[in-house]
Amino acid sequence: MQIDAASIADVLIIRPKKHADHRGFFSETFRASALAEAGVNLQWVQDNHSFSAARGVVRGLHFQRPPTAQAKLLRVIRGALFDVAVDIRKGSPTYGRHVGVELSADNWAQIYVPAGFAHGFCTLTPDTEVLYKVSAPYTPSDEGGLLWDDPALGIEWPISREEAVLAARDSEWPRLQEFVSPF
Repeated sequence: MQIDAASIADVLIIRPKKHADHRGFFSETFRASALAEAGVNLQWVQDNHSFSAARGVVRGLHFQRPPTAQAKLLRVIRGALFDVAVDIRKGSPTYGRHVGVELSADNWAQIYVPAGFAHGFCTLTPDTEVLYKVSAPYTPSDEGGLLWDDPALGIEWPISREEAVLAARDSEWPRLQEFVSPF
């Protein structure tokens, strides 16, 4: 398992090895000790499975406020997506900056997003399935977000606003300029 630091401190890109032969493949997709060696020593409390039927589905940019702030470990098992983590930690030298990475069933890469980041993705193919672990249970009263296409974030999404397939709430989150970070 290869674990690399992303361009923003504490975000990690993980590339599990895939051992293939004529029968199929085997892959160790999670090992707590490997993440602990990379500085991630968390108790994962919930696994989530997301399915998006269309290309251009945008989910995010979401986070949970303390005390139920969530770290996430995300991977794609079918299809492909563009994944984004935005630093919303007050006082961070990278506040408001983001990491963007393509995750797919083909490239088998994963992303670790620590608490203190807004997270979201846009599907690049129809029928995209995502599995992800979180470090705190979903708590609706602690949910927050940023407007996914706020120009101040500088995210180069692979779709336009008109092409995006969104939940209503994802088009109503505040822009970075109006946002007061709980982190």
